[in-house]
This record gives sequence, C-alpha cells and structure tokens, in this order.
Amino acid sequence: MKVAVLGATGQTGQYLVNQALQQGHTVTAIVRNPGKLTIHHDNLKVVEADIFSAESLKTHFKGQDVIMSCLGFPVSIFSAVTGYTLSMKIMISAMREAQVNRIITMTSWYTEPNSGTQSPYLIRFLLLPLIRSVLTNMHQMEQFLQETGDINWTVVRPPGLKNLPASAQEFLTHEGYFVPDNSGYPVGSTVGRGDVARFMLSLLNNNAWVKKGVAIITK
Repeated sequence: MKVAVLGATGQTGQYLVNQALQQGHTVTAIVRNPGKLTIHHDNLKVVEADIFSAESLKTHFKGQDVIMSCLGFPVSIFSAVTGYTLSMKIMISAMREAQVNRIITMTSWYTEPNSGTQSPYLIRFLLLPLIRSVLTNMHQMEQFLQETGDINWTVVRPPGLKNLPASAQEFLTHEGYFVPDNSGYPVGSTVGRGDVARFMLSLLNNNAWVKKGVAIITK
C-alpha cells in the first residue's frame, strides 16, 4: 500500500515507518525537519510540509491509500492544547482535496474526562491531571472525527508508552477509553511504541475498527 505518515520523526512514528517498509509498503514520511529522520530505504520518500496547511499537505496526500498520524503535542499548563484538533481539521481538508478517505491516528487511554475513575490511584490523581490539557484536545479531535461522515477513520488508544520495539504478544482491544478486566478495572498501564505501530499497521487490511476508537494493550 501507499502510506503517508505524519509524526514520522517521533518515537512511535519511527517504529511505524520502519515496520511499514519491512512489510513492503511504500511510505511517504511528511515531516517538519527531514534531517531528523535517519531511516533510508528505496520505498521511503521524505518530504517537508506544514501540518497546519492543507495546501502544503494535499500535494503529498494525492495517490496515497491511507494517512497514518503519530503526531503528538506537548502538555500545556497555562493554556489549552489545540494541536490535535487544528492539525486533524487540516488533514481532513487535505484528504478531501486529494480524494483519500482512510486515516489511522493515535490518541491515548482516558481521553474522555470521566473514563479514568477506575484507574490506579497515582494515575487518577497525579498523572491524569498533569496531562489533562493533552487528553482534552485528543478527545476533541476524536469527537471531530466522529462527525466526518465521508472519512473512514480509526483512533488507536494506547496506555502509557514505553520506547520498546514490537513484540509478538497478542493484543487486547476494547471499543472504549481503556481495556477493562472482568471487573471493569484497567488491564495494565503501559505498552511498547513498537507494538502500537504494529497494531496500527495491522489495520491496513482490517476493517473491524473503521469509524471507531479502540483501546489497546498487549497481553
């Protein structure tokens, strides 16, 4: 497949690009700073573009089978985070102009404001308040995607990310904001970035999660 990747220089994005190339896909890495991507491959094209400009993106979206986004934006203490919604609105606009209708993006567990009530004490009272500005904007982006009737989107929600390569472990999935055990409590709290990339790529030949958000973790 022809895959365009945004956030390709990030930690998860680099795993995604590498695995996509290993699987035989043709990858266009859309980056702000091409020098930060150290991967070289005959099937990899690295292009510079502005993620906040539909005009800049649509040229690179044309002819692609799918857009995959690993974009991340930092926590803000004093102001709202807006990068997730702003960039997604631009991406969707560029996709429509380029006539591409499949996007796979990643957010996180607990984006919905009340979804963390069953999480462990430290996560609920320390971590989630610290990153709430990011989670709020991720949730707003998810809501925006739900309103795009013409776009086949999938939101992949991992828990805490570890900088680990892909494993062969089976995935646990749930259409919701975390993966619950039989009692409704979260199963684990972290996943390797390589496994997130592996799951995202598994969706290229799988329509099970089209127009849905899926929380994931490995067994």
